[in-house]
Amino acid sequence: MTVDALVDAYLAHHLHFRPVDASFMGLTGHDHRLPPAGPDTAAAERAGLATLREQLAATPAGETPGQRLDRRYVEAELTLTEAALDHAPRLANPAWYSGEAAFGIISLLLPHPGPPRGDAIAARLAAIPAFLAAAEAQLTAAPRAITDRAIRESASFAGYLRTEIRRHYDWNPAWDAAADTAAAAFDRFAAAIAHLADAPAATGRAYLALLMTSAHGLDFTPETALARAEADYARLGDELIALAKANDPARSWQEQVASLSAMTAETPETVIDLYRKLDAKAVAGALDLVTPATEYALEYRLLSPDLTQIAADLYFLPYRSPPAANPGTGSLYWVQPPAGADYLAANAVAPVKIIHAVHHGSIGHHTQNARARTAPSRMARLAGTDCALGLAMLPAGTMVEGWACYAQDLMAEAPGFYSATERVFLKQFERRNAASVIVDIRLHTGEWSPEQAMDFYASAGFAPSRIAAEVTRNAMLPATRLMYWLGIAAIRTLRRRWRGTTAAFHDTLIGHGHVPIAWAADEMALKGQLD
Repeated sequence: MTVDALVDAYLAHHLHFRPVDASFMGLTGHDHRLPPAGPDTAAAERAGLATLREQLAATPAGETPGQRLDRRYVEAELTLTEAALDHAPRLANPAWYSGEAAFGIISLLLPHPGPPRGDAIAARLAAIPAFLAAAEAQLTAAPRAITDRAIRESASFAGYLRTEIRRHYDWNPAWDAAADTAAAAFDRFAAAIAHLADAPAATGRAYLALLMTSAHGLDFTPETALARAEADYARLGDELIALAKANDPARSWQEQVASLSAMTAETPETVIDLYRKLDAKAVAGALDLVTPATEYALEYRLLSPDLTQIAADLYFLPYRSPPAANPGTGSLYWVQPPAGADYLAANAVAPVKIIHAVHHGSIGHHTQNARARTAPSRMARLAGTDCALGLAMLPAGTMVEGWACYAQDLMAEAPGFYSATERVFLKQFERRNAASVIVDIRLHTGEWSPEQAMDFYASAGFAPSRIAAEVTRNAMLPATRLMYWLGIAAIRTLRRRWRGTTAAFHDTLIGHGHVPIAWAADEMALKGQLD
């Protein structure tokens, strides 16, 4: 079997069980379906994985970078999917059902190249009651935080189906009955899971260790990662205090960070212009550091009114990776429209610059996603797709999130891009990323309860309004928060080994697409690009 045929077989399997992923990827043929979720689904998936294992064994590695990475990807995905069925089955996760059902519709309503997908929307609306009924029949227990998330998502999307969806420009009155029936199904689902038994959040050390090695390509244990993160967290705390003292001895770092909320656009109506201006400034400042993807457009647009409420309640990203198989000519970046007395402070210059213009826009996710579409590995073009609950394939994580966080720090090398106080803010971000590694590991090894994790996040300076959601994400998606800080560390280590220019290093790195940093390093070493 050739590697290309193996990838075809794997993707057919993956998308059969995850058709909503296909909608986000831009792959056709699945938009009318929701995932299978009956009592025989897990057994059918295991049988498919066993067949793929046989095909993998019969497939030579290949000689090109794309072939090597594709085969490696398929092998990792088989291992990870098998382990997830044992240790963190999605069919036992109430938020998986609420997320897939809601984003099965949202994925088809987002702007995209091509004609409206009305027939597919109607089909998925009609499929929601049976999908959620299957969930009710199977769910027995879940961590309370995850159940609460599913209840909130269900209530919000039921409201959307009854009201706001009718304001969407693709709305068809023929969907009325199906939308109302689906909304009632969400109501029933929320009521049915309200009394689910609580379950431990920890998935176990063995599973965490497997995710670190098979998904992220890391060659060290959770204990080593924890020790490094704790040392980095302490060091960054000292650096944060010292940096703030050098900037303004009269104010603590907390006071300096808080002062940034007063530096805003002049009016709520000019906030979107601030996004555009800071993105352009980042692109201009990065020209000697990396090649920004200026050939692929990034449009900052006010979020359409029909999506405003669910964007606040669900995993609705302001920037979402464009569908790799059908990317069109550019991406959209949603900006919340003016609302509320704290609108300007919530969109102050510093967070817009660091989080939106750099991390997600300009040279961050935007440039990385554009480069991934021409990666030699087919799997690496698709794996970093933002789906209903996160990335389509976990091995993309250290590159996707490691790069975007690294890009924030990289812009400190652009003269004049950050002010002295913004550098204090940036240092706080670094420290928070290290804190997330600590929670990821201590929570899933069972050392900390969710309540202890929340206390730690509070002490680390996380906004109170974000803490519960952060811990829920930690619980639901093990080894995802650790990939940010460990991804940054891997990029920094690799950069020290690079033999060429700074820009060439960054262009080469993200040119591998959405693969673990460790796999990209192996390919770079084979080409003699590293010391």
